[in-house]
Amino acid sequence: MGIKKVKPTSPGKRNLTYLEKNEITKNEPEKSLVVGLKKKGGRNNQGKITLRFRGGGAKRLLRVIDFKRDKDGIPGKVSSVEYDPNRSARIALIKYIDGEKRYIIAPIGLNVGDTILSGEDVPLKPGNTTHIKNIPIGTIIYNIELKPGKGGQIARSAGSQAQILSKDDKYAQIKMPSGEIRLINVKCRATIGQVGNLDHINLQLGKAGRTRNLGRKPHVRGAAMNPVDHPHGGGEGKAPIGHPSPLSPWGKPTLGKKTRKKKKPSNIYIVKRRG
Repeated sequence: MGIKKVKPTSPGKRNLTYLEKNEITKNEPEKSLVVGLKKKGGRNNQGKITLRFRGGGAKRLLRVIDFKRDKDGIPGKVSSVEYDPNRSARIALIKYIDGEKRYIIAPIGLNVGDTILSGEDVPLKPGNTTHIKNIPIGTIIYNIELKPGKGGQIARSAGSQAQILSKDDKYAQIKMPSGEIRLINVKCRATIGQVGNLDHINLQLGKAGRTRNLGRKPHVRGAAMNPVDHPHGGGEGKAPIGHPSPLSPWGKPTLGKKTRKKKKPSNIYIVKRRG
């Protein structure tokens, strides 16, 4: 797998690159594991925009991914490796010997025909899932749970990985993809290996149209708006902000103003913050 650069036959193609899809073995998804995906346009359940500059984009179908990996003791065979428009990683279709099919996030080194397993006593090979207490120190892992039984939440994007640094009876020290070292319950599950599709970070979209296809609209600066639309708007030429601190579109201080409500601190599990 690598980066493919096209000939600059137009301005939009001059810096445009694609990912080669040599590892993809099937173009159409498994129908039983696909559901419709409705676009939200950055709106919450009340219809209010909570994330600006989102909307449009290409139509997608949601592939149902097995993040829990709780099918213990039943071997599954990799049927195909597929593209998923909803994430940067590739996904693998697993056919278990009891007839069930599931999608998982495909790690590096998992190929069609390989067998994966989840449970207590599993071999340490890419794609196998077990509790952190069963994984040796120094092992590279991904799809890590934060709460036992909730399903993997950490290290799921392309190229992501974490590492087990130490363990005791209750907690393990995990080095996160960000560099942060965090305590995680040893009863949580994790998958052996590193997420595939490493070259995704090197992609160049090349033109505005590809960004719009992803559902991202142009991000407009407040200083480029009218006074009715933003506190930074208006003025002749490139006017300075004229406020003691930058403001949000609704007049609230931004860039450093704390807005989070007080809740149970989660930093008690952080051993070392990311550098």
